[in-house]
Amino acid sequence: MKWGATAAAGLGMALGTLTAIPVPGGRVDRNVAAWAMALAPVVGLLLGGLAALVLLVAEAVGLPGTLGAALAVAALAVLTRGLHLDGMADLADGLGSARPAAEALEIMRRSDIGPFGVITLVCVLLIQVLALGSLAETSWASAALGVITAVTAGRLAITWACTGRVPSARPEGLGAFVAGTVPVWAAALVTVGLLAVGAGGMGYALALLAGPAVASGLLWHAIRRIGGITGDVLGALSETATTVALLVAAATV
Repeated sequence: MKWGATAAAGLGMALGTLTAIPVPGGRVDRNVAAWAMALAPVVGLLLGGLAALVLLVAEAVGLPGTLGAALAVAALAVLTRGLHLDGMADLADGLGSARPAAEALEIMRRSDIGPFGVITLVCVLLIQVLALGSLAETSWASAALGVITAVTAGRLAITWACTGRVPSARPEGLGAFVAGTVPVWAAALVTVGLLAVGAGGMGYALALLAGPAVASGLLWHAIRRIGGITGDVLGALSETATTVALLVAAATV
């Protein structure tokens, strides 16, 4: 498979894995997975753009900023099938159980959500809505740029989590398939590229970098506690970085 076709297949995998957008099935291997995880921030730009569109519609019909922010956050949950939020809840339950790694992973695998997961979800969604609502009070344009930056930062955290030396917590599953596929230089190049094309100003650049930086702390804790990444860990990293980026944007823009 030539590199152009591999990149296209990777983008398709990224869309199919990180969003609810239907994409045709195709050949998937570790090379395709590498492109998919490297291109995850591009998917973030798309999702953030759609959320920004929701904000602009809210402005057009005269809704308050906080309500517009709530609708944008809800739209993101729908567009991702809630998978990243579910991953965050599962990781919270697993880590919060204080059980050994194997038992924590089994807790994460269950379909139900425990008290740690519920509390984490409520707090994360509340913070996201309030931070985005604060940006909307400054200006709807600030909120639109803020949500695009934050959602992109969330997917950039996934890119960095799939670089070398980050192991998989399980021998199977999404984590095992994508772990270590992205070269560090590729993740750095994507990061620099995002900063270069960004036109929002210093506050948004800080938000883009702060989100993945804080998420890396959670990644380190997940590696220490359960041995590496899983699909749930990647989702939790994405939501963590998105939330932090929104907070930084709200504080600096």
